[in-house]
Amino acid sequence: MEPRKTSSGALAGGIALIAFGLLFLVAEIFQRAHFWSFFWPFFPIALGVIFYVVMFAGGKSAAGFAVPATIITMIGLILLFQNLTGLWQTWAYAWALIVFAVGLGIWIMGLYGDLEPSKRGGIVVMRVGAILFIIFGAVMELIFASFVRRELMQYIFPVLMVLLGVYLIFFRRPQKPAETPQPPPPPEPPQPAP
Repeated sequence: MEPRKTSSGALAGGIALIAFGLLFLVAEIFQRAHFWSFFWPFFPIALGVIFYVVMFAGGKSAAGFAVPATIITMIGLILLFQNLTGLWQTWAYAWALIVFAVGLGIWIMGLYGDLEPSKRGGIVVMRVGAILFIIFGAVMELIFASFVRRELMQYIFPVLMVLLGVYLIFFRRPQKPAETPQPPPPPEPPQPAP
C-alpha cells in the first residue's frame, strides 16, 4: 500500500484540531484552576506556530506562510503580555508591533524562499514598524497617559527615541546622488565628399 501525500491545508487543519482539542481537554481537566483566564492568548500563538509548521512542511514554495504565521504569533504574544500585566491600554501603540511583524514575516519568507527582494523589503517594513512603535509609545506613555509604571516609562521611551535619532543620523544608508541626464552630443558636421 502506497502512503498518501498530505496537502498543506490538510496538515494545518489536522495540527490545529489536535492542538485545540488538547487545549480544551486540559481546560476541562483543570477547570477549577482558572485555566482559560491565563491560557487563552496561547490560541493565536499556537495558530501561528501551525502556519510555521505548514511552511516548513511545504518547502520553499510555501515560504509565503511565514507572513501570516508571524503576524498571528505577534498578536498572540502581545495579548499574552497584556493578559499577564493587565495593561490592555498599550494597544494604543502595540498595534505598531503588528506592522513590525509583517516586515519580519516578509523577511523570513525571503530568507526561507531565497528571495532577496523580500528580505530587503521586510527589513524596510520592520524599520517602519519599530519607528511607529517608538514614536506612538513615547507619545502615549510620556504625554497623554502612563499605562505602564511611570518610573520605568520615563526612561525607556526617551532612550528609544535617542537611539532612533542616532540611527537615523549615523546609520541610515546614504542616498545615491541622482544622475543628471547628459545632453546628447552635438551632431557631427557632414563630411565633404572627396
